[in-house]
Amino acid sequence: MDEPQLFVDLGLLLLAALGGGLLAQVLRQPLIVGYVLAGILVGPFTPGPTVSDPRSFRLFAEIGVILLMFSIGVDFSIGELLRVRRVALQGALGGIALIVLLTVPVGALLAWPLTQSIAVGAAISVASTMVLLKFLLERGELDSPHGRVAVGISLIEDLAVVAMVILLPVLGAEGGSRVVPLGRGLLQAVLLLAPLLWFARRVFPEALARVARTRNTELFLLVVVVVAIGTAALTASLGLSLALGAFLAGLVISESEFAHETLARVLPIRDVFVAVFFVSVGMFIRPASLVTEWATVLALVLLVAGAKFALRAGIVRGVGYDRRTAVLTGLSLAQTGEFSYVLAGVALTNQLITEGVYNAVLATSIVTILINAAVFRRVPRWVERVTAERGVAEELAAPTERRDGHVIIFGYGRVGREVADALVAFNVPFAVVDLDPEATRAARAKGALVVFGDAGTELILRRAGVERARLAVVVIPEFEAAHRCVHALRRIREDLPILARLHQQRYRALLAEAGATEVVQPEVEAALTLVRHSLDRLGVDHQEGRRYLEEMRGHWPEAYRAEAVAEAVGAQEVVLRNPALAGRTLRDAAIRERSGATIVTLRRGDREMTNPAPEEMLQPEDRIFAIGTAEQLALLTQLCEGGGDGEGFTRSAGKP
Repeated sequence: MDEPQLFVDLGLLLLAALGGGLLAQVLRQPLIVGYVLAGILVGPFTPGPTVSDPRSFRLFAEIGVILLMFSIGVDFSIGELLRVRRVALQGALGGIALIVLLTVPVGALLAWPLTQSIAVGAAISVASTMVLLKFLLERGELDSPHGRVAVGISLIEDLAVVAMVILLPVLGAEGGSRVVPLGRGLLQAVLLLAPLLWFARRVFPEALARVARTRNTELFLLVVVVVAIGTAALTASLGLSLALGAFLAGLVISESEFAHETLARVLPIRDVFVAVFFVSVGMFIRPASLVTEWATVLALVLLVAGAKFALRAGIVRGVGYDRRTAVLTGLSLAQTGEFSYVLAGVALTNQLITEGVYNAVLATSIVTILINAAVFRRVPRWVERVTAERGVAEELAAPTERRDGHVIIFGYGRVGREVADALVAFNVPFAVVDLDPEATRAARAKGALVVFGDAGTELILRRAGVERARLAVVVIPEFEAAHRCVHALRRIREDLPILARLHQQRYRALLAEAGATEVVQPEVEAALTLVRHSLDRLGVDHQEGRRYLEEMRGHWPEAYRAEAVAEAVGAQEVVLRNPALAGRTLRDAAIRERSGATIVTLRRGDREMTNPAPEEMLQPEDRIFAIGTAEQLALLTQLCEGGGDGEGFTRSAGKP
């Protein structure tokens, strides 16, 4: 192809990608679907504008695969996997094996060779990580129990793709000769991985740090791209896949402190090349062959949407998760996507599958993503009702101890753990309600009363002792579940203070209407904290600054705070002017014991100490920021700004 025609085709391809992406966005479908459909429209098998030589864009598609696998390696989270390692390993590896086994008899019915059945089973066994993350983010469920489990399974599947890319070509070898290529491939992978890991820990962080110190973003990006494509080229020269090398290069980057900066630089160019990859995939689909391969498409859709859902849900349920988490995890993974294209392409290149079956695999991916988008957005409410009704007896089977005057935490994720740590520090008894077995085990280890069950079920709430609780803290990531929890709590206790976390502003009024005493939106609280620190740094009188912040809260509807709680618990900053306390440590001054207020921050000039240690020595003009009731804060002010040694102050204020 001559250069002018190449640029004409490239312009048409990118224009098609833009049009398909915009259409998918309008229809609220994943961009992948729009890109593939756009590729079909500009491909040689449909009328209208056509890319003259689709094969000339295979290089761009390969770069898209390299950057996709590279970004997966950079963003690979060992910590997230460790949290759900048991269910992730069983759900991913067990699910892949079972899907491949189920595909074999289906392939026999369709008169496929055994190798083709195995290759197709491998291709449809993995879900789209990009589609999964998009749906979870849209629903605000990334940190939910089923979100964490699904992402964990998806990450293991991504690793399995790397292994399958190595192993699939071995299926093309004849008879007994398969063992030799398999052993050689695995040996080469190990020999490559060992020096790369050493390089990642010993050499690369320092080299990348030197580049970063130049503060030249272009040079930094160039180094990253060289590492990604260079490592992919190295693996290809050793007879392994480009995808494997790109993933290993990402792992190298992930070992350094520059992983996030790398992702920020790579993602924009990755997204462009990935779009080209999906459009080029669409260009090779023959729409007419979908009619002739209708039986194959139907069989594969049933395997993905039906069998994959049932198998994954069954595995998650068998590990110990509740019905709701198992069903939602199964639903979220009942689709195929970008890595199915990669695996199908490897299988086609090695003549493991026919072109018709390849087209059927691609069509199955589009159909299952569309089905998944429709089902996952609408079914969960019905699932929540059914699974909650069926699971009540089982969730109430274990005996639970009785507690009084405790705090109940609903949702034991990252935020719930922070709340629990604070309660442990101040010896406040608490209970935890969650649907995640890993979370409940961690809560029980901290001495919490643990209730495994749906927080929106009245029987579960009563089992957690809501009638005798002092406070409820709702930090469930999913709005629907949090809303049901608040509503059920208010039905049981009209006087119970309920603190609820909220991510999306548009739901604030609904939570307040359901009965939340206080709704906290993390983004708003972060903004208010930044305003407070800015005013302090600028020398604005701290009392005037606090008054401004209170007015600011009143004008921000998403920073809603009920009057009852505002009057019950407040915050105040006082200046230490009592000479009797200056020169004493916080332990000796016994400010908390005397006033009941809790010191959050101690400021001394430009220095700020959060949660100061008991050994910290107090000095004149220290500014103490504390929380407590109005009575406790009044005692704190009298103690720090008044005269005398403060020994006469009462301890009746107690702990907040």
